[in-house]
Amino acid sequence: MTTLHSLKRLQALIWVLIYGGLLTLVLGLSMERTDDATGWPMVLGGGGFALLGVVLIYVRSRLKAD
Repeated sequence: MTTLHSLKRLQALIWVLIYGGLLTLVLGLSMERTDDATGWPMVLGGGGFALLGVVLIYVRSRLKAD
């Protein structure tokens, strides 16, 4: 079982990962037009962070508070 405080921290982390990842993905897409070497790693990294946030939403749904 987990505490309410740790669940709130996990929820904050989830939204930071999703929104930060999507922002990085969009910036990478716009940067990719001028510099492929910088744009694609940003796209892949941002997409990975956003995907991690979505997976953590599932993990959070399975946890119960004490």
